[in-house]
This record gives sequence, structure tokens and C-alpha cells, in this order.
Amino acid sequence: MKYSVGIDIGGTNTVLGLVSEKGEIIKEEKFSTKAYPDVNEYFDKIVEKVMLFFNTLKENDIFLGVGIGAPNANFYRGTVEYAPNVPQFSGVVKVKEILQQKLLQQKSFKACNNEDFVRITNDANASAMGEMIYGNAKGVKDFIMITLGTGVGSGIVVDGKLVYGSTGFAGEVGHTIIEANGRQCNCGRKGCVERYCSATGIVETAKEQLKISNRPSLLRDVKQEDITSKYIFDCALQGDEIALYCFDFTAKMLALGIANAVSITSPEKVFLFGGLANSGELLFAPLRRYLEEDLFSIFQNTVSIEKSGLKEADAAVLGAAALMNN
Repeated sequence: MKYSVGIDIGGTNTVLGLVSEKGEIIKEEKFSTKAYPDVNEYFDKIVEKVMLFFNTLKENDIFLGVGIGAPNANFYRGTVEYAPNVPQFSGVVKVKEILQQKLLQQKSFKACNNEDFVRITNDANASAMGEMIYGNAKGVKDFIMITLGTGVGSGIVVDGKLVYGSTGFAGEVGHTIIEANGRQCNCGRKGCVERYCSATGIVETAKEQLKISNRPSLLRDVKQEDITSKYIFDCALQGDEIALYCFDFTAKMLALGIANAVSITSPEKVFLFGGLANSGELLFAPLRRYLEEDLFSIFQNTVSIEKSGLKEADAAVLGAAALMNN
């Protein structure tokens, strides 16, 4: 049996999983990213967990390597660069080089035949790879994966290959501008998809509506700082007008971002993943309608919008592990 280790590096937690070639997570470990602010100690902890997995493999098992999904990761350079929410990576950190060296120093570790036994990419690209290997994109050569979480991430696959571009950072649909001089984005620009279509964005939309509208709303029953995307969803299910508007507006803005991306890569499918994607038809129904309206005529009725086939709890680890299957 072939195995790889998938690692999801997050600002709060780091999750590692031993993944079989069938896409089964055999073992999983998790630790607090914040508990190891020193980058060297942080990597020592990762190595400790990887070795726990490695030492359980049988003699006939094949170890493919370690795949990592991380914010601001560069596939070409093997680095994480200025990740704002992971203090260990406040600069440019040579993740691939460091981890390979530390693993080779372990007495019981035997590197696989592939010298490139550690690979890293940004978390959204890892999700796209996971979708292609283990999810609903099996056999789909051209698709876009969009993650709707605190921010908006994306991975673009063309002819069965992830698009990295010359810099290694290509495919940032979340940081394309859909509203000139719009909301301020953390990237430094204004009007990005992320500022309207993330969980953070829909909350901002709700707060704006509560200020400019006099309509009664369940959203007025809680303090503004307690409004979450989940609460907006719950209110929308009860027919709350402002909450329903928030989903409609989010879908309208997301459709613009997707329509622009479709004009460039002409995907067969667009997969949505993350918290907002779990809203079902509250988001998907208006999104499909607005997308068809926004698409250049030659692309109309050529693209389907679907929910990711990956389990949310496993997606990041599976996606990272999938890097070693490509």
C-alpha cells in the first residue's frame, strides 16, 4: 500500500494525517500552531508527528512523501511568504528545505525514491488537488475550486494541471476586483471578491444593511459583534428579509468573480467549499442565476456550479496529501 502524509498549516492549529492511496485518513494528529512560536521548534513538532506515522508503516508499504497546504505558500520555491495569520512565517520561510533536512536527520527515516519528497502549495490549491484526486472532480480536466471561509481562496486546474503561473501564486480569484473603490481588502487593494463573498464579507453586508435599512430583522436581536455567517444563515432559513438579501447579494458578487475567471480558463465545473458553501440553495440558486446573466454568451450554459465532494473535516489534509499523488 502507498501512503503519504498531508499537513494543513493554519494560524490556530496544525493538522497532520497519514493518508492511503485510496484517500483514507488512517491516522490523524493535531497540535496548536500558536504553542510553538519559534519556527525551529515548530518544525521539530511537525517532524515528531510525521515520524509517528512513518514508524507505523510496514516493510512492504511505500512512503510517497509529505504534502503541505499553507497560506501564502509558493509551490515553485517551497516557501511560505509573509503569511499574516501564522507568526512563525512572518517573513520568507524555506519550509520544504527545512522539513526535508530535519526528516533526513531522523535515524529511522528512509527517504522514498523521489528526491522531491516534501511538496507545499497554498491551502486552496491543495483543496483543488484533493478534489481532483479524491473528490467530485475525478476525471474533470478543467475546473475551479473556490473556498469560502474567513477569506476566499481558489485553485484553478487546466487540462488536469494546477495553474501556478510564473510566480507560483496564480489563481487568486478571491483577489480579483469586482467593485471599483469598494471595500478595503487585507491585501491592500479595494473591492476584492474576498471582501464580499467570504464569511467575513457576508457579515459586513449584514451590518451595512442593518444601518441603512429600517426593516425589522432577527439580526437586530443580537449585538453586531455577535453576528456570524452561521447566524445569518439561521435567520435566512426563517425568512428574515435582510438575511435573505445578504445571501442574494453575496451570490451576485461571487457570480461576477466566477464569470471573470470563466472567461479566462473556460472550466467545465466550479466547485465551492467551506462554510458558506454549506448554505445550500440559499447561495447556489441565486449564484447559478446571476452567473448565467454575467457570462460572456459563448460560455453560457457551459459551466456547472457544484458543492465540493470532500468532507470539510478532512479536505485540507487530503488535499495536501494529494500533492504526492501527482
